[in-house]
Parts: sequence; C-alpha cells; structure tokens
Amino acid sequence: MDRFNPIHPAEAWAQAGAVESAPAGPIGVIFSFVPFIVIFVLFYFLLLRPQQQKNKQRKEMIDNLKKGDRVMTSGGLIGTVTNLSGDFLALQVAEGVRVKVKRNYIEEVQAPTLPEETP
Repeated sequence: MDRFNPIHPAEAWAQAGAVESAPAGPIGVIFSFVPFIVIFVLFYFLLLRPQQQKNKQRKEMIDNLKKGDRVMTSGGLIGTVTNLSGDFLALQVAEGVRVKVKRNYIEEVQAPTLPEETP
C-alpha cells in the first residue's frame, strides 16, 4: 500500500537549492562584496561629495563677509553688515536698528539693491 508523503513541493525545491548554492571558494566571497562596494561608491559620489562641496562653499561665503554686504539669516532677517567681530556680526535691519547675529546663521549674501527711485 502506498503511503502519502507529507512533504510540500516548495520544501523539496528549497532543500534541493541548498545543496547547489555552496560557496565557490575565495572568488565567490570576493564577488559577494562587489554589490556593497558599488553601492558605497555611488553613495559617495551622489550624496557625500556634493554635500562636502556645498559646505566648503558656505564656509568660504561666511569667511568672506565684509561691511556693507546685504545678507539674509536662516530666520529670514535681511540686513546690511555694519560690524564684524569674531563669530558675531552686527546687521542693520532698519534705520537705527541693529541686531547682533552669529556668523553661522547667515544663509546667503544677496546682491545689493538699487536705491528706490522717487517719481
């Protein structure tokens, strides 16, 4: 009398595949790291390097600030640099209104505005 074998076909395929996928020696180990190396190289050139260049440009911009530059802070405050001292600078935001700001909070140097024409 035939007895029913309770093994599922998917289990049979999994067991057969385990025997065939044995490592192929040192070459197989080297090739298993290739995808990780490729991903790291792509990650470096697409994310890390552009961010480093952007940080370098921002540092140069902050180091080259001078009196009379029109700047915008990270909080959106726009003013003209009136005094530079160490890590801080003074911004004139309105006539007679000066604000002390840390250099790191300067987001951009804006083009000087033309004087408003009166008709």
